[in-house]
Amino acid sequence: MSGTLYLVPTPIGNLGDISQRMADTLSGADFIAAEDTRVTVKLLNHLGIKKPMVPYHRHNCQDMGGVVADRLLAGENCALVTDAGTPAISDPGEELVARCVRLDIPVVAVPGPCALVTALAVSGQPTGRFTFEGFLPMNKKNRRARLEQLRGEERTLIFYEAPHKLAATLRDLADTLGPDRPVSLCRELTKLHEEVVRTTLGAAAERYRDEPPRGEFVLVVRGAEPREEAPADLEDGLLLVERLREEGLSLRDAVKRAAKELGLSRNELYDRAVGK
Repeated sequence: MSGTLYLVPTPIGNLGDISQRMADTLSGADFIAAEDTRVTVKLLNHLGIKKPMVPYHRHNCQDMGGVVADRLLAGENCALVTDAGTPAISDPGEELVARCVRLDIPVVAVPGPCALVTALAVSGQPTGRFTFEGFLPMNKKNRRARLEQLRGEERTLIFYEAPHKLAATLRDLADTLGPDRPVSLCRELTKLHEEVVRTTLGAAAERYRDEPPRGEFVLVVRGAEPREEAPADLEDGLLLVERLREEGLSLRDAVKRAAKELGLSRNELYDRAVGK
């Protein structure tokens, strides 16, 4: 019987965010797969836990993923951790989870710290519908192309960004989505110097143009304003009538229903449908 892969979040800054379940899972695992063992050992020392670790990161995930999977298939339990946050979210742990799913190895996610959720909650931007884009492409052309695809996106947009790339990313966001688009820049979340700057993309680009910031950022950008749909016309009504007729409705019932759904004159739609 195979072991279980446990996805164990780690604090994104404040060690007080460690839950008892997170600590118990780390303590109970046979071994830990860590993004950086030097970072993880500090957390384990804080918890008073000693466990064998293997490195698992984006540079070795293909080879090490097979090693971890083999140990899981042999019956060992593994706790997967990143340096900060939830494994498999904008993280190579995604590939290990997919490998385990293919091999029918149980995967259990332990709830815990996640920068994107923390930033969204405190951003002041709409939270009902959002899309997480993670890190944008490093190449300027590819980054612009990705942003062009998001120009009309109405959901709140969430990005991760490193401080040395923040200025360039803000310029591209302002140029593509518009300088007046609201944004919340969330820096050093849960840490001593936590900061949330709520402004516009244009003002943010200007603010950080000559002032390289410190700390990791989560950018929460308000979505595009909803597009106003053109009112339906008789041609739209005729198309809906045809579709309803194909579903088995009579002409009169199809016209009645189409006119009601589209807000059209039933008599005008019927006359057009008969004369067609």
